[in-house]
Amino acid sequence: MSEVKDEFELALEVKKNELQACQNKKNLKSCLPCSMIFECTLRKEYIEAVYKSMSKGKEGGFDF
Repeated sequence: MSEVKDEFELALEVKKNELQACQNKKNLKSCLPCSMIFECTLRKEYIEAVYKSMSKGKEGGFDF
């Protein structure tokens, strides 16, 4: 049985795929060795998508 994904999980999946494509293009397994790690807009968007998928778009804290 497949799980239905909400808008936040779908957005996270898109950003995850974009981030992994960038890593593959640069022949990296992680963003850590990339020289653009702190300036990377794509990585920042991915982190924001992770947060939103966990909080479901609500402001404030959430439980892990």
